[in-house]
Amino acid sequence: MSGHLSEEAVKQHVRIYRRVFLALGALTVLTVAVSYFHFSVAVAVAVALFIAVTKGSLVAAYFMHLKTERKIVWGILAMTFFFFVFLLTAPSLHHR
Repeated sequence: MSGHLSEEAVKQHVRIYRRVFLALGALTVLTVAVSYFHFSVAVAVAVALFIAVTKGSLVAAYFMHLKTERKIVWGILAMTFFFFVFLLTAPSLHHR
């Protein structure tokens, strides 16, 4: 196998990248629009985190090619996330 993609496969990838780019642009506009609403702090943080996680997921899945990776890569990513959350919450667990 030569590793080269057909012209149609390249066009399909470009189409997907354009859609993801447009989705990221729309989510950025949504982020700015939501900032003008007067939400409580908790709701504002929840909405901002939801939009940020959605944008981050799109970037990771398509631009970092995690969508097509093996399960071991997903396992390593999950462990990294778990330890990240643990390290963020560990100090608050110590000072009770």
